[in-house]
Amino acid sequence: QRQRERGRERMDKKERAKERREKRRHEILLFRSIPYSDHQKWWSTDTIAVVTGANRGIGFEIAHQLAIHGLTVILTSRETAVGEEAARVLQEGGLNVVVHQLDVVDPSSIKVFIEWVQQNYGGIDILVNNAGVNFNVGTENSVEAAEKVIETNYFGTKNMIKAVIPLMRPSASGARIISVSSRLGRLNGKHNRIGDDTLRQQLEDVNSLTEELIDRTMTKFLEQVKDGSWTTGGWSQVNTDYSVSKLAVNAYTRFMAKTLSDRPEGQKIFINCYCPGWVKTALTGWSGHNSPEEGADTAVWLALLPDQFVSGKFFAERREISF
Repeated sequence: QRQRERGRERMDKKERAKERREKRRHEILLFRSIPYSDHQKWWSTDTIAVVTGANRGIGFEIAHQLAIHGLTVILTSRETAVGEEAARVLQEGGLNVVVHQLDVVDPSSIKVFIEWVQQNYGGIDILVNNAGVNFNVGTENSVEAAEKVIETNYFGTKNMIKAVIPLMRPSASGARIISVSSRLGRLNGKHNRIGDDTLRQQLEDVNSLTEELIDRTMTKFLEQVKDGSWTTGGWSQVNTDYSVSKLAVNAYTRFMAKTLSDRPEGQKIFINCYCPGWVKTALTGWSGHNSPEEGADTAVWLALLPDQFVSGKFFAERREISF
């Protein structure tokens, strides 16, 4: 009897969660249907947005939506040919999209890209860090590819942020950096709370948070992966390597917001991260609740906020959520 009651409670909880998702989905569809007024539009065709890993999935849709809003979008892809094909689809729709090869884990590729942007555009206004990898599908939880996951999702994102900051153009509206992250990277998540209390408290305290601490945390995780002790190391037991990589992205977002906060007016850079939800893309094995269009929405919303005074925050479905 008790088991049946618990089963019914779980079903009721799932139904309520589904109803909340549907309600919010309809609200966001309404928001998206309302065009920006002329006085809200701080951007123009001269506004340059870079989207990494944009040849498919969420990245492609972010590039698509930004271009629809009238920006010039630089679509980047690790493989030149697939990037060109993706850009062609958008260009044939009359959108202002250009393409360039970029591998966020290759310093020489980043250097070539930055020099090309400098030469052709003089700078950029928006960076969307979308490039990322995940090798677990469904209930799998292998850490065989942990090094590649951490290198791409965290270090690749960090590499790009550092590389573009000198390229960010001064403006009254402020330049914007948005990183695609995940609720799986939360410090106090229901299923993925960091078990090491001391480490969690260090990562929570933005005043003492450092890049070295974040890097050291990733090194510690990878060392435990190699010696097999990661299962008892207090890490998330759900999609572990991906979760840890996004934990680092979230922490680095908060660290960089603090670092950039003292820039003078006219040279502000606002940096935030967001969770697109469980999106039907190749990264999730085509499972999930959300379409790529829905997954891209919050990134585009953050990129175009008319009054952008928000920095170092974490969002989902156009709402701030906790780290």
